Amino acid sequence: MPEGPEIRRAADRLEHAVLGEPLTEVWFAFPHLKPFESVLTGQRIERIETRGKAMLTHFSNLLTLYSHNQLYGVWRVAEAGALPQESKRSLRVRLATSRRAILLYSASDIEILDEAGLARHPFLLRVGPDVLDMTLTLEQVKARLLSKPFCRRQLSGLLLDQAFLAGLGNYLRVEILWQVRLAPQHRPVDLTDSQLTELAQACLAIPRLSYQTRGREDENRHHGATFRFRVFHRDGEPCERCGNLIERGMLSSRPFYWCPHCQR
Repeated sequence: MPEGPEIRRAADRLEHAVLGEPLTEVWFAFPHLKPFESVLTGQRIERIETRGKAMLTHFSNLLTLYSHNQLYGVWRVAEAGALPQESKRSLRVRLATSRRAILLYSASDIEILDEAGLARHPFLLRVGPDVLDMTLTLEQVKARLLSKPFCRRQLSGLLLDQAFLAGLGNYLRVEILWQVRLAPQHRPVDLTDSQLTELAQACLAIPRLSYQTRGREDENRHHGATFRFRVFHRDGEPCERCGNLIERGMLSSRPFYWCPHCQR
């Protein structure tokens, strides 16, 4: 499943294609959304917001398209009047301007919401602060780690829980724990203050680096740092920090990769 950085990069591509231009075509596959086709035609997409793995497409008439890709959903950009070849996917949403179109395939969690609907949407009520929100600080993340709902949770599950921090997921969980040299069984309440600080810093820095540079190495080399996997999908390879072999297991029903020597 795509994680927060991938969803935000997808939103950036969609905004670049259609932002601010009148919609000449609006099409929904689901019957309960059909009445909104005429309501949204002629409106403009003003911004596309992400809340972790959910996307909020805000229109000029104050309605919002809520979508969550879940396992199989994917957004595409096409020229107006064209459809990409997606033989294994079902088209769910098409929003077109005179030049470009954005298309959502295979997702099933799709709604049109007004302001009141946004305020009471169950996922949006539950989801925590977005790790890519640049106003979110290290001190706020530390406070969440030590808060009553989260302080006694094992890190293996906590770092997958969107109620803790929106946008984290499995590859980020793996890379964060390797970076801070922690085994997944630790709980925030048992960590020292310096360990908490390092963990909070990694929870922000690693997703943000992934968003800024993953898949863009050539154009970002001058920044001196690009995101790359240190342990994820590297089982059987030597840990670049200590040289011992990286191992693979299952935690919280997801594949987990770690260095047993470094991560204690």
